[in-house]
Amino acid sequence: MLIFILIFGIVATLFSLLLNGLFIKFSKNLGMRNIDENAVRWGSKSKPALGGISFFLNFLFAITFYFMLSKEHGLLENVKFTGLLLASTVGFLVGLADDAYNTKPLLKFSAQVLCGVILCLTGTYIQLFSSLFLNYIITIFWIVGIMNSVNMLDNMDAITTSVSISIIISALIVLAYLDNFNNIEFITLVGVLAALIGFLYYNWNPSKIYMGDTGSQFLGVLLGAIAITCFWNTPFDTQVHAQTKQVILTIIVFIIPIIDTTTVTINRISRGQSPFVGGKDHTTHHLSYAGLSDRQVALTMGTISFFSCFITIFILNLSDWSLLIACILASYILIVFGILFYITKTTKAPQAK
Repeated sequence: MLIFILIFGIVATLFSLLLNGLFIKFSKNLGMRNIDENAVRWGSKSKPALGGISFFLNFLFAITFYFMLSKEHGLLENVKFTGLLLASTVGFLVGLADDAYNTKPLLKFSAQVLCGVILCLTGTYIQLFSSLFLNYIITIFWIVGIMNSVNMLDNMDAITTSVSISIIISALIVLAYLDNFNNIEFITLVGVLAALIGFLYYNWNPSKIYMGDTGSQFLGVLLGAIAITCFWNTPFDTQVHAQTKQVILTIIVFIIPIIDTTTVTINRISRGQSPFVGGKDHTTHHLSYAGLSDRQVALTMGTISFFSCFITIFILNLSDWSLLIACILASYILIVFGILFYITKTTKAPQAK
């Protein structure tokens, strides 16, 4: 099975490279970004924002590959994954509509809430409280939050792509730890990972293509749902203080999008601005104002995010989870947040000449 998965991963990566190459070659105005001077995107050149389509196609390719090898007779046998497929499709479609028509914020938010509701009703929800209602509420809040965080983070070349790759690798580590190599979630994540790797080739600075809202909304749903399965509801954990382990592990894996969104929200509210209006005031932008090149910013954010993979391995191999370990890891989160937040307070955008 592992050999088949490896072959599939290679084929899916090549498929992603081919798709994005074709998108770049044949795209004209469809999905273009930064056509007008008021665009808030970091780059100044118009580029196709079609990468998200390749993510979704690879996602469907992975599902097809799984059913070709498995003994399952239909998708409806797996209610949870059917919910994930439906929610991801809604995310993909609302992102596609936003890229094409710039949909109203209320419609976009309603679709994000719908994604969370679909997941809850099909059994994918955060099991943190004894109350099912509270679990549903925090699940919807989590899905909407991650969809917006991933979308907001997609503001410079390769940032969201590399961060998403590290999150998927962490999820694969957990599934491998549980010996779930041949379930549909593992195969699907390999397919999306391959899509991101193929896309990264074109998205690395200087990028030739963006993922657009099509990609960020799809990834937001998928990553948010997988986080519930692999990090929030850790099935191997029956230890004392398990809830702190769930929360800390999840935050560490999603450390970059969570810190970036939190920092931007705090800074904008303190300035009397809406946190939902785009701008060049993200942690990534301020790293650039501090003197880092776009590639160095991507490497910095990617390194922090990939470090979470090693912390995931460390947590999985802990024989005992204690409050001391929780405090040490929480301190790491606060240190990273403090550094990035401090940079946003001490750097300013260069004045236009």
